[in-house]
Amino acid sequence: MPSHLAAAAAIIGLGLIAVIPVSVVCAQAPVQAATAKTEPLTITTKAGPKRFAVEVMRDDAGRSRGLMFRRHMAADHGMLFDFERDEPVTMWMKNTYLPLDMVFIRPDGTVSHIAADTEPLSTAIIPSGGPVVAVLELNAGTAAKLGIQPGDHVEHALFRAR
Repeated sequence: MPSHLAAAAAIIGLGLIAVIPVSVVCAQAPVQAATAKTEPLTITTKAGPKRFAVEVMRDDAGRSRGLMFRRHMAADHGMLFDFERDEPVTMWMKNTYLPLDMVFIRPDGTVSHIAADTEPLSTAIIPSGGPVVAVLELNAGTAAKLGIQPGDHVEHALFRAR
């Protein structure tokens, strides 16, 4: 146990209230991101396949947390949100420091809509523009740089299973 946590545990054991600095909690987030399990995902564009390693959020807790509080994401990484049902969804950027491209995906893996360069820390609602089953978050500018467009096809186990 890190020394600052051992001290906090000792203080709590004495019935005193301990306050752990936010910097301690937030400093652990990049470690979790760096060791998170990823899965391969490919987007077939007119210019050819574009490959990514993605973290997949399959439950409410993961979907709620998403990329919040992270300060960096590798260029070839992303986060895929599995909503389990084909319906309109909305996203937001609250507590998300990274500007992102949001790629909205239909059950057959077809890209339906892209919200490019979303504003960090914003509570503005970002709608899917129609029913989708998943959203892929990439670093802002990635979709334009790689030529990812509506109609492109996303290959991932999530779309084969439907």
